[in-house]
Amino acid sequence: MKQEKYITIPNKITDKSFVMIQDEIDKIDPNYHFNNEVEEAIIKRAIHTTADFDYLHTLKFTHDVIAKIQHVLTHQGTIFTDTTMALAGINKRKLDQLGVHYHCYIADDETFKLASDQKITRSMAAIELAAKVQTEKLFVIGNAPTALYKILEMVRERRLDPEAVIGVPVGFVEAAESKAALEESTLPAIVAEGRKGGSNLAAALTNAILYQL
Repeated sequence: MKQEKYITIPNKITDKSFVMIQDEIDKIDPNYHFNNEVEEAIIKRAIHTTADFDYLHTLKFTHDVIAKIQHVLTHQGTIFTDTTMALAGINKRKLDQLGVHYHCYIADDETFKLASDQKITRSMAAIELAAKVQTEKLFVIGNAPTALYKILEMVRERRLDPEAVIGVPVGFVEAAESKAALEESTLPAIVAEGRKGGSNLAAALTNAILYQL
């Protein structure tokens, strides 16, 4: 059987993907309009990463969140992720160029000890540790609803003041509920409503904003 020609140049593959995404959007919802070019880039990056067009309607942006995230990225702030997978997916070469710090405390010895002592999840303990860092903060949460609840709790207690949160944990137990609580809060946030989300999506949303700087 003769092998058909296929694209092998990475940027051409990406370009074709985004053309196909727009074509599909035109079929699904011909009247769909993005609020602005940056939101368009973010939503399309989410679809590109997941092949899920539900994000056209379930990705929500609150309290001028894009500008808040851009401020963290251009003022040497710190990104905290809830999983090593989310951190691995973020373009650290660009972060290094910008002088942005980045951490995932989930596997740190201090996180294990704090979680054990307080009888909380490691994701919650990691938020406690992140709160001690003296920079502007962006939390990127793709897996742990308890991390979102901990952020909201510490904000209410005035022990944490993040610039923004990307809250897209995936799953069944408290995933949708924690994201709804974040969306209803006063925190600038990007939220994926419902059960869908994940570390790959969290990283993609971060990268989309990085690439638009």
